[in-house]
Amino acid sequence: MIVETEHTPNPNTLKFLPGKKVSEVGPIEFLKNDKNIKVPLANKILSLKGAIMIFFGEDFITVKKGENFSWNDLKHSIISEINDYYSKGNDVVVGKDLKLAKILSESTSDSKPVQSNEIINKINEVLDSKIRPAVARDGGDIKFKEFKDGIVTVKLQGSCSGCPSSTMTLKQGVKNLLCHYIKEVKEDTRLIFNLAVKLIACKISPVCTFCTRICSLTNPSRVSKSLSSL
Repeated sequence: MIVETEHTPNPNTLKFLPGKKVSEVGPIEFLKNDKNIKVPLANKILSLKGAIMIFFGEDFITVKKGENFSWNDLKHSIISEINDYYSKGNDVVVGKDLKLAKILSESTSDSKPVQSNEIINKINEVLDSKIRPAVARDGGDIKFKEFKDGIVTVKLQGSCSGCPSSTMTLKQGVKNLLCHYIKEVKEDTRLIFNLAVKLIACKISPVCTFCTRICSLTNPSRVSKSLSSL
């Protein structure tokens, strides 16, 4: 079995393509300090020195390394673990038979009551149709967390979480899209991302599918100018 790799806009994350089904329950992310992870491959890869996050998409795996580690040291070990997992006859990493509550016990502080109304359905529709496909191509995901008093809270996962080159574009671009399609989202809303990174000016790169797509949707002249200056 050949596991292909793709670089992402975040230099500390790498996308692995096993050519097989990965997650049947939707995108899911695990951190090195998460407790009681019930996904064997997640435990195997996170036990590797330097691996600090693993993200499972429908047909890809994104791994994040620590700043002081090199992909030359980690990549082959990760590919070996993926090959070993599938060579044992496993068809999927996270199957439908595993309920998310059993896969990872989330802390109560991160839990949010389920919200369901027309506005939230519209927000999720915009995220699903306009934003999530581009995020997935870059090895990540974006999840709706909360809508309150005109303020939208979302969470970035995978390679887009902590990517310094895209943070400003994500915040401005997603906000503009939501404001354009959903009148109830305030024009001056603060879009809150669960990111522990310093915000810097966006430097669009041709490899950043999501950055480029969001900029073009919200400000076509900006992406053209930015790309031509590279």
